[in-house]
Amino acid sequence: MEFLSPARLWLLLLVPLVVVVYVVLQRRRAQYAVRFTNIALLDRVAPRRPQWRRHVPVVLGLLGAMACIVAFAQPKDEVKVPRERATIVVTVDVSLSMMATDVDPNRLEAAKKSAKNFVNQLPAKFNVAVVSFAGTASIVVPPTTDRATVLRSIDGLELAESTASGEGIFTSLQALTQVPPDPDHPDEPAPGRIVLLSDGKRTVGRPVQDAAAEAKKKGVPVYTITFGTDSGFIEMDGIRQRVPPDRSEMRTAAEISGGQAYTAESAGELEDVYKDIGSSVGFDKVDKEVTSRYAGIAMLLTLAAAGASVAFASRFP
Repeated sequence: MEFLSPARLWLLLLVPLVVVVYVVLQRRRAQYAVRFTNIALLDRVAPRRPQWRRHVPVVLGLLGAMACIVAFAQPKDEVKVPRERATIVVTVDVSLSMMATDVDPNRLEAAKKSAKNFVNQLPAKFNVAVVSFAGTASIVVPPTTDRATVLRSIDGLELAESTASGEGIFTSLQALTQVPPDPDHPDEPAPGRIVLLSDGKRTVGRPVQDAAAEAKKKGVPVYTITFGTDSGFIEMDGIRQRVPPDRSEMRTAAEISGGQAYTAESAGELEDVYKDIGSSVGFDKVDKEVTSRYAGIAMLLTLAAAGASVAFASRFP
């Protein structure tokens, strides 16, 4: 166990001091009784009772004081916090072809806007992860319910070279493994969906078909949104290069995985992505202050000390 204010635990040293004072007072009281009391008469008038009873209230009171001091030191402990496992992975293509301006203001900015609109429509309990890909893919934000962090990460996406669409899907599947396990079914994957926003033209990495097949195997449909028109182009070193979208590849990824393909114009229909995702609860272990636990123990011990004092007709020294 750890404490937020461990220095306060030094107050526990007062407990043995109180014990010493109590023992000294008890001995003095016993000596006084022996010196000034007619023992034979006392035995006839008030027969002896078990001596341990009069110490019970004091012991309980000291234990209550110790619990109070522990609570005062602000203990913290790992506790299990329930968390919804259902997760949507927003996977965004940041390859250079996404800077084509055939979609206003350009493909990437349009994809960002579409992604943010989609995230804002999701149920609050769902986790959202963000993955970006160009020549390689990376998890920008692991699964979280913090929408502000997700939206900021989408705004911060920047262009890079090449397009590894297949790697984007594989990395999205990896992001889903970061969701807390179901305690009743620890080997069962979290229910998830992947939303892939891209112009669809893979240039490097593993094939999209392989990634989609793996998603299908894991029960994770991929919903694709294709950006761009056949007249789209970018300029590289003063040379104009055509970058038409590969709608066929995006459609194939969706069909193989069990998802659905959209264009940027029809992306408003994306409610289909999450309406049947289902619910599954897991647990995260987090540090939490547990002062109330020890305050409650202290209260119970104090009440027990008071009850014992009344029951045994005793009192504190």
